[in-house]
Amino acid sequence: MSRHEKSTNAPSLFRNRFLQTILLSSVLLQIGIWVRNFAILLYVAETTNNDPYAISLISVAEFAPIFVFSFIGGTFADRWRPKRTMIWCDLLSAVSVFVVLLTIHYGSWHSVYLVAFISAILSQFSQPSSMRLFKYHVAEEQLQQGMALFQSLMAIFMVLGPMLGTFVYSTFGLEVSIAVMGIVFLLSALVLIRLPEDNMQAQTVVVKGQFRKEFVEGFRYVWQSQVLRMLGLAFILAGLAVGVAQALNLFIVTERLGRSEEFLQYLLMVNGAAMLIGGGIVAVFAKKVPPQVLLAIGMIAGAVCTAIVGYSTSVPVTLTVQFLNGLVFPCIHIGISTMILKWSESSIVGRVNGVLNPMFVGMMVISMSFAGALKDAFSLSTIYSGAGFLFLIGALVMVPIMNQKAPEKAPPVAQEV
Repeated sequence: MSRHEKSTNAPSLFRNRFLQTILLSSVLLQIGIWVRNFAILLYVAETTNNDPYAISLISVAEFAPIFVFSFIGGTFADRWRPKRTMIWCDLLSAVSVFVVLLTIHYGSWHSVYLVAFISAILSQFSQPSSMRLFKYHVAEEQLQQGMALFQSLMAIFMVLGPMLGTFVYSTFGLEVSIAVMGIVFLLSALVLIRLPEDNMQAQTVVVKGQFRKEFVEGFRYVWQSQVLRMLGLAFILAGLAVGVAQALNLFIVTERLGRSEEFLQYLLMVNGAAMLIGGGIVAVFAKKVPPQVLLAIGMIAGAVCTAIVGYSTSVPVTLTVQFLNGLVFPCIHIGISTMILKWSESSIVGRVNGVLNPMFVGMMVISMSFAGALKDAFSLSTIYSGAGFLFLIGALVMVPIMNQKAPEKAPPVAQEV
């Protein structure tokens, strides 16, 4: 049955066995990730007496693999059977966690960084495989709605994750927290066995130079598509804006609002709760709005809200704006993910994701690293206005492709002769 035939007779999204399975797996993985993140953060802060260098290494361990392995992982994800890849990645993550747990138990506390590092590497193979399966098993007209469900799930854990991670660590300590991560990754691997078969054949014969050729094809494919090129530019601008705003949120609380550092959690909880509501709203209207319009709406709202937060000295105003920003922010994530899926051939989805994803994360990390220097040179109002301007440019980038419709079938991968 062709993909077009499947989409015209698509069952309810909630009855889709793939989506049911992948959402349950994601719940388990989110539990493990949030427990891990807060256990490592609190343990390192406690052990090193809040040493900024030691704490910053946590972010390095989480983000560095994205630069190094995203392109590679996306290429291999397009070569391997995606269901098998995801199961093996979760199993290997679980095994690595228990191995690291042994080294921590016998006195090498620095091994906590390896937990985040290894998990981040394996996710660069698993995540693009998940995108391939998403395109294969979800009908075309339901892709955006499905992405909205994922965004809602992420938002739930943005609210509950910090509380869950803090509770597990403060109640049971580091070793139990790390063990929880290993167990839920193992459970996720077992859940993924339930995934329907994808019938995608793995490439078993590796020709000399074939990997390099496929690796380059990912970049060429993105460059040849106007939509994906503009999406890459929007990724870069959004990453720069998000990075600097996230890095300086604490100073918004202490300097602009005159509150203690603990008040930051309320800003994050309000934002996360709004993202949950926003994801649900987008899920309802997803079929009626083109993904590039969704992305532009999210960027424009981000521009206005970011600038207001930079100038506001009123707690009610800042909280209200954070809520509104969170309400619209899912449009950015859902729009981007849907555009990648709709404008990419299924055989190259992993590589397209591997090319575009580092653009956002890379720019975010770069702007985070310069945030301190920017704060020394400019006021918070100026910096946040600049971040808002970057969001606005990102929205304008969407104008040339605003009326483009996703092809009935994504353009094929160009072959070298």
